[in-house]
Amino acid sequence: MSLPLINGLHHVTAMARDPQENVNFYAGILGLRLVKKTINFDAPDVYHLYYGDENGRPGSIMTFFPWQHMKRGSQGIGQTKATTFSIPSQAVDYWIKRLQHFEIPHQSPKQRFGQTVISLQDFDSLPLELITDDEDQRAPFSYGQIPLEYAIRGFHSVELMETEYEATESVLVNLLDHEFVAEEGSRRRYAPKNVQNGQFVDIIFDANSGRARGGSGTVHHVAFETASDEDQLAVRERLLRGGLSPTQVLDRQYFHSIYFREPGGVLFEVATTPPGFTFDEKLEDLGQGLKLPPWMEQRREYLEKLLAPIELNPMQFASKH
Repeated sequence: MSLPLINGLHHVTAMARDPQENVNFYAGILGLRLVKKTINFDAPDVYHLYYGDENGRPGSIMTFFPWQHMKRGSQGIGQTKATTFSIPSQAVDYWIKRLQHFEIPHQSPKQRFGQTVISLQDFDSLPLELITDDEDQRAPFSYGQIPLEYAIRGFHSVELMETEYEATESVLVNLLDHEFVAEEGSRRRYAPKNVQNGQFVDIIFDANSGRARGGSGTVHHVAFETASDEDQLAVRERLLRGGLSPTQVLDRQYFHSIYFREPGGVLFEVATTPPGFTFDEKLEDLGQGLKLPPWMEQRREYLEKLLAPIELNPMQFASKH
């Protein structure tokens, strides 16, 4: 029996349109920290924005590619639907009032596996959720604008939309170190063996649903965390033996990555824990400057003129709180 190599979720990457509106929602309304402002390494005329906890720890990182003229996508089979964040149970009323105040589309709280869930959407109609989990003791953003007792702790879970669950379950259980833990209707939940704080993967299966269409308001990929380059190569070898087709290792500056599609069509990534987001910025300065990989530094002046300026001013939201 091989040792677990996957340590839960690393990040979730989604598509958006307006970078300033994206910052306003995730750093402003949700109160996450903007931990990195960089570019899409594969399309350098587009930002890559990272949000997370104070230290930019894996398991808290939501990232976005904001293309300003991108068409709206639609959720469906072969895609990640809702990304769910963990909050304390005492925070439910606070978040409902906050969402109402900012006129954010949301639903009345409901129960799932005995926990309270608030479903909402960001400015691009990306499905999100807040779920109560008092066992999650991760530290939130300590000097953000959300009171500590109500602040987001990190990821709780992601939803995979599938026509059936068996093939995807096989990948999660046999290749990515997860185990089945619960079922409720057409939802099956899987937990990583190496993680204490949530970070579940939920498969929602429905043979009658339509296929997803990528675009703004949709998730591009889900990334799982592994501790080192050596562990990543071992996972890659597992995937090859399992009949999947992972990419070669790619340097993403703050982690190293491999990508592959699971049988249902969802794009997965396996990302390393190091080097981390303090690779090119001090902890106290995270998210302040435009950071470029060394091979793009010669284009800095051009990119700084091309990319729309982003203003990070949480007080504009705090004043409405």
